[in-house]
Amino acid sequence: MARELFRAAFKGTELFFRVGAAHEILHVVIDERPPVVLADPQAGVYRISGLQNKEHSVGLFVATESQAAPNHFGGFGIAAGETALTPAKRSRQIEFIGDSHTVGYGNTSQKHECSNDEVWATTDNTQAFGPLTASHFHADYEVIAFSGRGIVRNYNGFAGDTLPSLYPYVLFDKKQEVIDPAWKPQLIVIALGTNDFSTPLNPGEKWKTREELHSDYEAAYLRFLQSLRVKNPAAWIVLWGTDMAGGEIASEEQRVVDRMKALGDNRIAFIPIERLSFTGCHFHPSLADDRTIGDKLVRFVEAHPAIWQGR
Repeated sequence: MARELFRAAFKGTELFFRVGAAHEILHVVIDERPPVVLADPQAGVYRISGLQNKEHSVGLFVATESQAAPNHFGGFGIAAGETALTPAKRSRQIEFIGDSHTVGYGNTSQKHECSNDEVWATTDNTQAFGPLTASHFHADYEVIAFSGRGIVRNYNGFAGDTLPSLYPYVLFDKKQEVIDPAWKPQLIVIALGTNDFSTPLNPGEKWKTREELHSDYEAAYLRFLQSLRVKNPAAWIVLWGTDMAGGEIASEEQRVVDRMKALGDNRIAFIPIERLSFTGCHFHPSLADDRTIGDKLVRFVEAHPAIWQGR
C-alpha cells in the first residue's frame, strides 16, 4: 500500500522528522517544491534546514509499495522559538483501490525486464494516476493497492489473500480493522481485474472455465462494491479498466457496474482506458500512461461536479 502519510505546517527555518527502519523510498515535499528523496533511509531523526523564515507546508509520501513490513513515522518537529501551524484543511477526499497499476509499479522504468531491486527503484506512486488526479483537485487521498492481487484470483492463480479480503484491515495480518471517522471520500476509484484475467487458468484452480471465473468475479465484485456503498452512501464509485486480455477485463468491470445500476445505484460509472503503451517494468503502465489515466479521470470528475457535494 502507498499513500501520503502526514501533512504539517510551521513558520521557521528548519524541520525535523523521525522515521523507522524500512526498505522504502520517501519523498518529503516542502511548499510543493521538488521532493527531498530518501532512498532506503536508516532509522533516526532527519533535519531539513536553510529554509526562509516564513510559513511552510510539508508532506511526507511513500513512493514505493509497502509489502514486507509496516512503516514507522515518528512525527515532525521544529526548533524552539519557531511556530507550529495548522495545515490548510482540504474538503475533498479521494480513495484509490487497485493492484500494481494503481501502485505505479515500475512506472519510471525505461525497460520491460526488471529485477526486484529495479522494480523497487522505479516504482513512484507519487507520479501514478491517483496522486496526479488528487493533486489536480487539491484533494486528500488514500491509495489502497497490492500488486498481484485480484477480486477472486491473484496473478497466474497464486495462492494468497485477494484485495477485497485485505481491504478492511490496517495491516496484512488482518488483526485490526481500519476505523477513521474523518475519512469520508466523495470519490472512490477502483481498478481490479487485471490479475483475475490476464493469465490462462491453470490445472488445479477452482474454476474449470472462463465462464465460471466470470460468474465468481462478478458476484464477489458486486459484494465488495455493496460493502463500500454501505460505508460511503453518498460517494461516487468509478471503475476503470484497460483493454488488456482481449477486452475481458473491461467487459467484466462494465458488467459489474451494470449490475450495480440495475440495483438502483446511480452514483457509479465505468471508464474504459485504451491504447496504453505499457512500457514500465514487466509491461506495466508508464508515466505517460499514468497521465493518460489521470486525464480521463479528471475529465470525468469535471463533467460531474456534484461529486464534491457527496458526504
